[in-house]
Amino acid sequence: MDKTRRKFIKNSLLTAGAFSIFPSNIILAQKNRNGIKSALPSDKINMAFVGIGNQAGWDLKNFMATGLVNNVAMCDVDMGGQQTLENLKKYPNVPKFQDFREMFDKMSNKIDAVCIGVPDFSHFPVTMLAMSLGKHVYVEKPLSRTFQESELMMNAEKKYNVVTQMGNQGHSGANYFQFKAWVEAGIIKDVTKVTAHMNGARRWHGWDTSITSFPLGQLIPKTMDWDTWLTTAQYHDYNKDFVNGQWRCWYDFGMGALGDWGAHIIDTIHQFLDLGLPYEVNPIKIEGPNPLFFPQASTLEFKFPRRKKMPPLTITWYDGVNNIPEVPKGYGNCKLDPNIPAPSTGKIQPSTLNPGKEIYSKELTFRGGSHSSTLSIIPEEAAEAMKSKLPEVPKSPSNHHENFVKSVMGQENTRSPFSISGPLSQVLVLGTLAQRLGTKLEFDRKRKQITNNNFANQLLTGIPPRKGWEEFYKL
Repeated sequence: MDKTRRKFIKNSLLTAGAFSIFPSNIILAQKNRNGIKSALPSDKINMAFVGIGNQAGWDLKNFMATGLVNNVAMCDVDMGGQQTLENLKKYPNVPKFQDFREMFDKMSNKIDAVCIGVPDFSHFPVTMLAMSLGKHVYVEKPLSRTFQESELMMNAEKKYNVVTQMGNQGHSGANYFQFKAWVEAGIIKDVTKVTAHMNGARRWHGWDTSITSFPLGQLIPKTMDWDTWLTTAQYHDYNKDFVNGQWRCWYDFGMGALGDWGAHIIDTIHQFLDLGLPYEVNPIKIEGPNPLFFPQASTLEFKFPRRKKMPPLTITWYDGVNNIPEVPKGYGNCKLDPNIPAPSTGKIQPSTLNPGKEIYSKELTFRGGSHSSTLSIIPEEAAEAMKSKLPEVPKSPSNHHENFVKSVMGQENTRSPFSISGPLSQVLVLGTLAQRLGTKLEFDRKRKQITNNNFANQLLTGIPPRKGWEEFYKL
């Protein structure tokens, strides 16, 4: 990190929270229902976008579609990549940067909020720097790649009193409002077992599982700032199998199928059944393990204790093309949510069973999909018997992106703030550790420590950041 960047970050440590700089279009401030003081523009908020291609490009499109956002800065490490060209051409007059630190250095006083759509492992430094400067943050899921990083991000949310939202967009859709209403009405109660699954083909499926070294280095594209792409990660030579979604394959960079889809499948279960953190994660099946990338298939048990009047609950997660869970009698067909954004490969891979979950309670069984897909009671006879008892479900007043913008304006509360999405992300991290090590993890929920495996416990923090990037952990 050069001297200018280092001085900027150190200064932010000293000055964050001591002052606020508002753009010229700010006319007053008000508090939302959480008590967070949010800048209220006359008509729009000024947003910067860190990441402008692939999923981040989809976020940019959706934020601009709200009509409530000014695009004031765009940042991407590859400003000439095929995935960024469309948005570069669409917004030719917006200031552009390859290094998010330079963007904040030059434009901090013109930014209200930041959308962060970068690989899982680099969510942390961008988010921490933004929050330390008083910027509201929308961060793609999962929140972070390590348990400790999610913990630090939750603490920073409180410390800097900013509006936050994780990008599990279904958490503002029909499934969210239905699940909440059904729990409050006592329709969903006494749940003891959940099956969750994502069985589509993944990028690393079919790779040689005997590989024990990373791919050989290739020539870095002239348009790419590879050093900034790496952020806090230890140095790796550039390779095409690390970028444009391929990063999700590797333990060093991504969170695999569980991190990618878990936040879209078990999010409402986790929140409205008050799960918190598990006391045990048990890898029932690990097929094709490898020390560098995610397994070809896995079955994981997450065990949660009794919570108030709710009984103990076990979530069993299945991934892998042929690792299909049994479904209950009368399951029928669970359709794929048509609003799910396509990955950078262009399409969601088909599977025998669509991504989703089955929820088993003492009296009823529920079938659900992913993202915004609503629940159904199965079999049909049970659904018909319950029809007159079901509560009215309110419609969503805003989609996930609009919900964030309106929360920054003080008009709503975000539905997936770090206080809610952080523990969910930590559950997913514990699952990836069980996949990586192939061993049962016993977890102390109060101390937030793995008690039966010292190496696994150290991985809650992870490998120390690359030299020059340590300061983000002190913000």
